[in-house]
Amino acid sequence: MKIVIAGGSGQLGALLARDFARTGDEVVVLSRGSTSEARVVAWDATTLGPWSGELDGADVVLNLAGRTVDCRYTEANLAEMMRSRVDSTRVVGEAIALAEAPPRLWLQMSTATIYAHRHDAPNDEQNGVIGGAEPDAPAYWKRSIEIAQAWERTLDEARTPHTRKVALRTAMVMSADAGGIFAVLRRMTRLGLGGAIGGGRQYVSWIHGDDFVRAIRFLIEHDELSGPVNLAAPSPLPQRDFMAALRSAGGTPFGLPAAKWMAEIGAFFLRTDTELLLKSRRVVPTRLVEAGFQFQHPTWPEAAQALVAAS
Repeated sequence: MKIVIAGGSGQLGALLARDFARTGDEVVVLSRGSTSEARVVAWDATTLGPWSGELDGADVVLNLAGRTVDCRYTEANLAEMMRSRVDSTRVVGEAIALAEAPPRLWLQMSTATIYAHRHDAPNDEQNGVIGGAEPDAPAYWKRSIEIAQAWERTLDEARTPHTRKVALRTAMVMSADAGGIFAVLRRMTRLGLGGAIGGGRQYVSWIHGDDFVRAIRFLIEHDELSGPVNLAAPSPLPQRDFMAALRSAGGTPFGLPAAKWMAEIGAFFLRTDTELLLKSRRVVPTRLVEAGFQFQHPTWPEAAQALVAAS
């Protein structure tokens, strides 16, 4: 297969490029930067250019492009999150529409954050509640929902009748590679900061990096799957239990808890936002499971042990 990964120079792109290269697939990364994992073709994620020729005749295009959410949610940063996601999705759609031999599959990154902040029941693709109107959530959290909806709406509106489209509503991807979210959480536990935040009852949804890669392969192989698909392990758990399992896996007996106001101060100095810590993301992968996908790492305590051993 020929697989084009747009915005593929980051951690997720590297995970996928390594795995596809291992099985002899041709991988092309569209990026402003560089990567050692695949051939790189320059693009600006906004306008059509010579890069669009790579999609003509490709089997799969996977768009991961978008400004990182690990930042302060200022107006400028929120605007850039929106622009980078919508523009890159729009222009990928334009390139597919112009291709004489369009890809048979377009996998478009989305986010599990599209669902409502809730503790009462899990969110899946059929019965999940889209967020934005929760009475117990800060009003500005709605902006993340609006960005996610615009992202998926741009995918839906793309005129690509010969290309199957899947929106990847992805939870936090846990990989032992340096620079990812797992490395950040592991460092927190080592420093004694891996306790409950804001009481710790907010749910954490996650997926092991190996299962993320396997799920992408599964979606490529299963033509019956299109539309939104949750990429999340089947066992989200409260943040206090999530961090306790990580501490146990790493042999750290204690984690300092933090009240919401403490989390706000910490987020300010780390130049990130407390939505990433305090929003309850209780997301389950109903469509994957019903289609027959089997997780290698379905539970967090086991996954945490595997990741600690590999890091």
